[in-house]
Amino acid sequence: MPPPDGCSINSAASDESEDTEPLIGSDEIPPRCCSARFNLAFLMFLGFTVVYGLRVNLSVAMVAMVNSTDPDPDRNHSVINASCPPPSGHKNTSNNFQQPAGVPHYNWDSETQGWLLGAFFFGYLCTQIPGGYLAGHYGGKFFLGLGVLGTAALTLLTPLAAKWGSYWLFALRALEGFGEGVTYPAMMAIWARWAPPLERSRLIAMSGSGGSFGAFVALPLTGYISQMLGWPAVFYICGGAGCLWAVFWFIFVSDDPRTHRRISKEERDYIIKTVGPQGTGHGWSLPLLHMALSFRLWAIIITQMCSNWAFYTLLTSLPTYMDVILHFDLQSNSFLSSLPYLGSWLMAWLSGVMADALIERRVFSVTVVRKIFTFVGLFLPSVFLVAVIYAGCDHILIVTFLTLSLTTGGFSAAGVFINQIDIAPRYAGFLLGITNTFGTIPGVVAPIVTGYFTEDHTLAGWAKVFWVAAGINASGAVIYTLFGTGKLQPWALTEEERAEAERKRNRSISH
Repeated sequence: MPPPDGCSINSAASDESEDTEPLIGSDEIPPRCCSARFNLAFLMFLGFTVVYGLRVNLSVAMVAMVNSTDPDPDRNHSVINASCPPPSGHKNTSNNFQQPAGVPHYNWDSETQGWLLGAFFFGYLCTQIPGGYLAGHYGGKFFLGLGVLGTAALTLLTPLAAKWGSYWLFALRALEGFGEGVTYPAMMAIWARWAPPLERSRLIAMSGSGGSFGAFVALPLTGYISQMLGWPAVFYICGGAGCLWAVFWFIFVSDDPRTHRRISKEERDYIIKTVGPQGTGHGWSLPLLHMALSFRLWAIIITQMCSNWAFYTLLTSLPTYMDVILHFDLQSNSFLSSLPYLGSWLMAWLSGVMADALIERRVFSVTVVRKIFTFVGLFLPSVFLVAVIYAGCDHILIVTFLTLSLTTGGFSAAGVFINQIDIAPRYAGFLLGITNTFGTIPGVVAPIVTGYFTEDHTLAGWAKVFWVAAGINASGAVIYTLFGTGKLQPWALTEEERAEAERKRNRSISH
């Protein structure tokens, strides 16, 4: 049955004006601590920690796998002269550290490394939309769990694929991306059924921030494991962790609060009541034409593409920059490469809580909140990326600015990256599949472009990388500020909501 008037933010507004949004009821909220919905968010957080560990492990392991980011010894002298001097007190061992006996090394040039780092995203592109569609219809538990489990199992084969050659490794990484592509759309499909409107920002930001935390943990851990045990151990450990997580996921998670075995009646009723009719599967049919013509959806798509260009550039190439330009040893490289993601993780959590508080207290509308967090989360990182260029070879300033760039980028976790569930909760998984498909294009292109720009491993080449990333990021901030919205779109309404909206209009006319 439809919820009482005003109790769900997903309800259709009786006033069609752009200046108004549906009011949120003030029903008593069940305790959050140890609740089923926050336990789900925590388990999802751990899942995306594993997901990003599986995704970024190659970025650091690559330094160990080739034992030099420029395998041509005749060019080493000119490369060092064209980059920064090593940090003070540093022994230049980044290209000469010892691996355990019998660990292989490969002569892959900068261009090959760029293709290998981008290979994951070729497969990742293919399953976003189908995964979102199926998760929205059937529920996201199976697809998220299988996506992580499949990627983890394939990761175990990485040393074998590398031994067979770069083409085999490229194919394996693309296949891993194919499996992992369903994870984020499935997450959004689950939250469409589980997340009360007043808690959307914090629940989705909390679970999705596992990506940043995963990068923070995986980068230094990968460097340490590579140096102590050899780079193949990285992929065995990461793959094993993913398989272990999947066991807990399939045991404890349910697609819907109605079918959860350990949820309290109070919490179940609260979620069902506040989510309303939007918390159901969307069936087989979709309003595809309305979606394709929705400039609100296109604002999300373009903004995410802009934001992801800078994010994926740093995610895949930062360890190489730390090694070739700044000359940090492998352990320092991996720790400093991870530091920005700690800030991003903390900021994502904070932004989710702040956004929900602003909406709950009606300080700003949902639209204004999403725009504020998106603008701050895209524009400030651009400023700090430009600052990296002008920092020259000051190692401390460079690390500080890179950390601030990714930290401030965490604000967007409560902005454009959860906006699909605002404009069309019922189709949120499918829409995230669409936006993530477009948003993954930078993941394919950015590492390749970075490889071409930095072929000679010079400061000038990396300056181009940061200028392009900063410019694209800032463009996304402007686009979303002009065209973004947090309003439920007319094409996303259920039949119940359309009937309810019609009854409200008739009553208002009769009065």
